[in-house]
Amino acid sequence: MTEQSPTLQPRCPTWPKDALRIAFGVIWAIDAGLKWLPGFRSSYMSTIMGIRDGQPGWLKPWFTFWINLQHPRVMFFAYLVAVVETLIAVALIVGLARKLTYISAIVFSLLIWATAEGFGGPYTSGASDIGTAVIYAVVFAGLLAINYYSGTSRYSVDYYLEQRYPWWWHLAEMRRPESAVAMAPVTAIPPVTKPRLTA
Repeated sequence: MTEQSPTLQPRCPTWPKDALRIAFGVIWAIDAGLKWLPGFRSSYMSTIMGIRDGQPGWLKPWFTFWINLQHPRVMFFAYLVAVVETLIAVALIVGLARKLTYISAIVFSLLIWATAEGFGGPYTSGASDIGTAVIYAVVFAGLLAINYYSGTSRYSVDYYLEQRYPWWWHLAEMRRPESAVAMAPVTAIPPVTKPRLTA
Protein backbone atom coordinates (compact mmCIF):
# COMPACT_ATOMS: atom_id res chain seq x y z
CA MET A 1 0.00 0.00 0.00
CA THR A 2 1.53 3.25 -1.10
CA GLU A 3 1.14 6.50 0.77
CA GLN A 4 -0.45 9.30 -1.16
CA SER A 5 1.31 12.61 -0.85
CA PRO A 6 -1.02 15.46 0.04
CA THR A 7 -1.97 17.65 -2.88
CA LEU A 8 -0.33 21.03 -2.68
CA GLN A 9 -2.77 23.86 -3.18
CA PRO A 10 -1.36 27.03 -4.73
CA ARG A 11 -1.12 29.83 -2.20
CA CYS A 12 -2.99 32.97 -3.08
CA PRO A 13 -1.05 36.22 -2.80
CA THR A 14 -1.85 38.15 0.37
CA TRP A 15 -1.20 41.66 -0.91
CA PRO A 16 -4.65 42.23 -2.53
CA LYS A 17 -6.39 42.24 0.88
CA ASP A 18 -3.84 44.77 2.14
CA ALA A 19 -4.27 46.87 -0.99
CA LEU A 20 -8.03 46.90 -0.40
CA ARG A 21 -7.57 47.94 3.23
CA ILE A 22 -5.10 50.70 2.36
CA ALA A 23 -7.21 52.02 -0.54
CA PHE A 24 -10.24 52.17 1.75
CA GLY A 25 -8.06 53.97 4.30
CA VAL A 26 -7.10 56.60 1.71
CA ILE A 27 -10.81 57.17 0.99
CA TRP A 28 -11.40 57.67 4.71
CA ALA A 29 -8.39 60.01 4.91
CA ILE A 30 -9.87 62.21 2.16
CA ASP A 31 -13.24 62.16 3.93
CA ALA A 32 -11.56 63.01 7.25
CA GLY A 33 -9.64 65.86 5.60
CA LEU A 34 -12.93 67.40 4.49
CA LYS A 35 -14.23 67.17 8.05
CA TRP A 36 -11.39 69.42 9.25
CA LEU A 37 -12.47 72.26 6.91
CA PRO A 38 -14.36 75.20 8.48
CA GLY A 39 -17.35 74.59 6.20
CA PHE A 40 -18.11 71.28 7.89
CA ARG A 41 -18.16 72.84 11.37
CA SER A 42 -20.30 75.79 10.28
CA SER A 43 -22.94 73.59 8.63
CA TYR A 44 -22.77 70.66 11.06
CA MET A 45 -25.79 71.48 13.21
CA SER A 46 -27.98 72.68 10.36
CA THR A 47 -27.32 69.38 8.56
CA ILE A 48 -28.34 67.36 11.63
CA MET A 49 -31.47 69.47 12.13
CA GLY A 50 -32.41 69.28 8.47
CA ILE A 51 -32.37 65.49 8.53
CA ARG A 52 -35.38 65.47 10.88
CA ASP A 53 -37.59 67.20 8.31
CA GLY A 54 -39.69 64.78 6.32
CA GLN A 55 -38.99 61.80 8.56
CA PRO A 56 -41.97 59.75 9.77
CA GLY A 57 -43.44 60.82 13.11
CA TRP A 58 -42.32 57.69 14.97
CA LEU A 59 -38.67 58.49 14.10
CA LYS A 60 -38.71 62.16 15.11
CA PRO A 61 -38.04 61.50 18.84
CA TRP A 62 -34.79 59.72 17.80
CA PHE A 63 -33.56 62.74 15.83
CA THR A 64 -34.80 65.17 18.48
CA PHE A 65 -32.68 63.31 21.05
CA TRP A 66 -29.51 63.72 18.96
CA ILE A 67 -30.26 67.36 18.18
CA ASN A 68 -30.80 68.19 21.87
CA LEU A 69 -27.62 66.29 22.79
CA GLN A 70 -25.37 68.03 20.28
CA HIS A 71 -26.86 71.51 20.00
CA PRO A 72 -25.24 72.98 23.17
CA ARG A 73 -21.79 71.61 22.19
CA VAL A 74 -21.73 71.71 18.40
CA MET A 75 -17.98 72.31 18.04
CA PHE A 76 -17.13 69.39 20.31
CA PHE A 77 -19.15 66.93 18.23
CA ALA A 78 -17.92 68.37 14.92
CA TYR A 79 -14.29 67.97 16.02
CA LEU A 80 -15.09 64.54 17.49
CA VAL A 81 -16.33 63.30 14.10
CA ALA A 82 -13.18 64.66 12.43
CA VAL A 83 -10.90 63.00 15.01
CA VAL A 84 -12.67 59.62 14.82
CA GLU A 85 -12.57 59.57 11.02
CA THR A 86 -8.88 60.51 11.06
CA LEU A 87 -8.07 57.71 13.52
CA ILE A 88 -9.97 55.19 11.39
CA ALA A 89 -8.12 56.34 8.26
CA VAL A 90 -4.68 56.06 9.91
CA ALA A 91 -5.48 52.66 11.43
CA LEU A 92 -6.62 51.36 8.04
CA ILE A 93 -3.58 52.62 6.16
CA VAL A 94 -0.96 51.33 8.59
CA GLY A 95 -2.93 48.24 9.68
CA LEU A 96 -3.17 48.97 13.40
CA ALA A 97 -5.49 46.95 15.68
CA ARG A 98 -7.43 45.80 12.63
CA LYS A 99 -10.14 43.80 14.42
CA LEU A 100 -10.81 46.59 16.91
CA THR A 101 -10.72 49.18 14.12
CA TYR A 102 -13.16 47.29 11.89
CA ILE A 103 -15.67 46.67 14.69
CA SER A 104 -15.45 50.27 15.95
CA ALA A 105 -15.80 51.61 12.40
CA ILE A 106 -18.91 49.48 11.81
CA VAL A 107 -20.53 50.97 14.93
CA PHE A 108 -19.44 54.51 13.97
CA SER A 109 -20.67 54.14 10.36
CA LEU A 110 -24.07 52.83 11.47
CA LEU A 111 -24.35 55.70 13.98
CA ILE A 112 -23.63 58.24 11.23
CA TRP A 113 -26.14 56.50 8.96
CA ALA A 114 -28.79 56.55 11.70
CA THR A 115 -28.26 60.23 12.57
CA ALA A 116 -26.55 62.51 10.05
CA GLU A 117 -27.81 60.49 7.07
CA GLY A 118 -31.27 59.87 8.54
CA PHE A 119 -31.22 56.15 7.75
CA GLY A 120 -30.76 57.18 4.12
CA GLY A 121 -34.26 58.67 4.10
CA PRO A 122 -36.77 60.02 4.12
CA TYR A 123 -37.88 57.45 1.56
CA THR A 124 -40.28 59.53 -0.44
CA SER A 125 -40.81 59.94 -4.16
CA GLY A 126 -37.47 60.86 -5.72
CA ALA A 127 -35.26 59.09 -3.14
CA SER A 128 -32.28 57.66 -5.00
CA ASP A 129 -30.04 55.89 -2.47
CA ILE A 130 -29.90 54.56 1.09
CA GLY A 131 -26.86 56.57 2.22
CA THR A 132 -23.13 55.88 2.07
CA ALA A 133 -22.38 55.16 5.73
CA VAL A 134 -24.30 51.87 5.73
CA ILE A 135 -22.25 50.77 2.70
CA TYR A 136 -19.08 51.67 4.62
CA ALA A 137 -20.32 49.43 7.45
CA VAL A 138 -20.76 46.54 5.00
CA VAL A 139 -17.22 47.07 3.64
CA PHE A 140 -15.81 46.98 7.18
CA ALA A 141 -17.76 43.77 7.82
CA GLY A 142 -16.19 42.36 4.65
CA LEU A 143 -12.70 43.33 5.86
CA LEU A 144 -13.51 41.61 9.15
CA ALA A 145 -14.47 38.43 7.28
CA ILE A 146 -11.30 38.60 5.17
CA ASN A 147 -9.32 39.00 8.38
CA TYR A 148 -10.91 35.84 9.76
CA TYR A 149 -10.17 33.65 6.74
CA SER A 150 -6.78 35.03 5.69
CA GLY A 151 -5.21 35.60 9.11
CA THR A 152 -2.23 37.81 9.85
CA SER A 153 -1.39 40.58 7.42
CA ARG A 154 2.33 40.96 6.69
CA TYR A 155 1.82 44.52 5.42
CA SER A 156 0.57 45.93 8.69
CA VAL A 157 1.87 47.28 11.96
CA ASP A 158 -0.08 44.47 13.64
CA TYR A 159 2.25 41.88 12.09
CA TYR A 160 5.27 43.34 13.90
CA LEU A 161 3.42 44.07 17.13
CA GLU A 162 2.21 40.47 17.33
CA GLN A 163 5.81 39.25 17.07
CA ARG A 164 6.87 41.50 19.93
CA TYR A 165 3.72 41.28 22.03
CA PRO A 166 1.95 37.91 21.53
CA TRP A 167 -1.24 39.16 23.25
CA TRP A 168 -1.71 41.83 20.55
CA TRP A 169 -3.53 39.33 18.31
CA HIS A 170 -6.64 39.86 20.46
CA LEU A 171 -6.87 43.39 19.01
CA ALA A 172 -5.74 42.54 15.50
CA GLU A 173 -6.99 39.09 14.50
CA MET A 174 -10.36 37.38 14.45
CA ARG A 175 -8.75 34.08 15.47
CA ARG A 176 -5.49 33.11 17.09
CA PRO A 177 -2.64 33.00 14.53
CA GLU A 178 -0.95 29.64 13.99
CA SER A 179 2.39 31.15 15.00
CA ALA A 180 0.91 32.17 18.36
CA VAL A 181 -0.43 28.65 18.88
CA ALA A 182 3.00 27.19 18.11
CA MET A 183 4.65 29.59 20.54
CA ALA A 184 2.14 28.97 23.34
CA PRO A 185 3.79 27.49 26.43
CA VAL A 186 3.28 23.76 26.84
CA THR A 187 2.70 22.49 30.36
CA ALA A 188 5.38 19.97 31.15
CA ILE A 189 4.17 16.57 32.31
CA PRO A 190 6.21 15.35 35.30
CA PRO A 191 8.03 12.09 34.62
CA VAL A 192 6.59 8.95 36.15
CA THR A 193 8.92 7.56 38.82
CA LYS A 194 9.12 3.83 39.20
CA PRO A 195 8.83 2.48 42.73
CA ARG A 196 12.14 1.30 44.08
CA LEU A 197 12.30 -2.34 45.14
CA THR A 198 13.91 -3.01 48.47
CA ALA A 199 15.75 -6.27 49.10
